[in-house]
Amino acid sequence: MALVNVVNMVVLDNPTQFSSPFQFEITFECLQELDDDLEWKVLYVGSAESSTHDQVLDEILVGPIPVGTNKFVLQADAPDASELPEDSVLGVTVILVTCSYKEQEFVRIGYYVNNEYSQPFDPEVGPPKPIHMPHVVRTILADKPRVTRFPIHWGEQPAIEQQSQPQLQQSDPMMDPMTSVEMDDESRYVENVSDDDMGYGRASDSGTPIIKQKLLGFGSNVVSPGMSYDDDAMVMA
Repeated sequence: MALVNVVNMVVLDNPTQFSSPFQFEITFECLQELDDDLEWKVLYVGSAESSTHDQVLDEILVGPIPVGTNKFVLQADAPDASELPEDSVLGVTVILVTCSYKEQEFVRIGYYVNNEYSQPFDPEVGPPKPIHMPHVVRTILADKPRVTRFPIHWGEQPAIEQQSQPQLQQSDPMMDPMTSVEMDDESRYVENVSDDDMGYGRASDSGTPIIKQKLLGFGSNVVSPGMSYDDDAMVMA
């Protein structure tokens, strides 16, 4: 059983300018005293083509953690646009918030992000290049986070064994947010993200999947505190 459970996450200051910091209000519960701090990390997926453009925006240690419900705001700087491929600045990408205990990642929350050029431009030509970043607006699809949980060793207790093969869980747009899955795979991004899922269409017209790598893992449904089981999805109670 996980000793720490993320029960809610609120995206603050959304939508906003590309250069504005990311802000997440995180609520989690700790079921018993921990021997070590929790490590929180914010990672921005810079390109659908290669993980070499991923940027770790922040890494912080939080502790000691009191038993009970805890809340804090995790803030991370915007990605360095100069380090992103020019053709990947606009369109759909992913932001990940992860938490680890003793260097073991046990939860990952992923959001789709859409970066749009806010000024008028010829759609046949595209926005002017180089892109004028103050005109780029960032929108996070805050109502459809993907939550993935990993079994880890919290101490002497062995890691939770998975009971089924990995399986992608899609959230129902009519359900409350945080779809949750359990997994034992270290994959990170989604192979083929549905255009309708983001609601903005493709990031390009090339036919290449918006996110080629795995946004989240695949796993079996396991009901955890703060979550309720509803058909094929796990949603916040």
